[in-house]
Amino acid sequence: MNVEQCMQTMRANAARIHTLAHGISEEQARWRPDAVAWSILEVINHLYDEEQYDFRVRLDIMLHDPERPWPKIDPQGWVQTRDYNSRALEESLQNFLRERASSLDWLRRLNAANWEAASTAPWGQMRAGDMLAAWVAHDLLHLRQLVELHHAYTIAQLAPYETRYAGEW
Repeated sequence: MNVEQCMQTMRANAARIHTLAHGISEEQARWRPDAVAWSILEVINHLYDEEQYDFRVRLDIMLHDPERPWPKIDPQGWVQTRDYNSRALEESLQNFLRERASSLDWLRRLNAANWEAASTAPWGQMRAGDMLAAWVAHDLLHLRQLVELHHAYTIAQLAPYETRYAGEW
């Protein structure tokens, strides 16, 4: 497990997330392509909560108290119950970036972590290294989602004009 490489990727991903969300209108930040899709603002607040309540917390348990049960989280439900879409975009983005910086600082301070340490997840055994790998990959899933939201919003704003000439999406 190359933790330094993971941290570099997480740092770069945070900058990419910032680039995709910073400076857009409040309308675009709250826009959803359909009733079940998330908005950009909801993605950013999801990432913020994941930094606070999921990856870092659970990885810490795996490394330092593997018998302890994981705290319950509800990432899907929090989108509505915490009303992510009513929050201010810039504040939400800064909250995520601040938490990511705290996560990177926490990872940097880990000494001789046992990446093979395992905990019981709801679906079975999971190693600490798996959790760190999933944390890194989680950013990429949401970066893709942010790009897709930008694309869908652009298409909606340009209607009735078509973008076929640009290429297949």
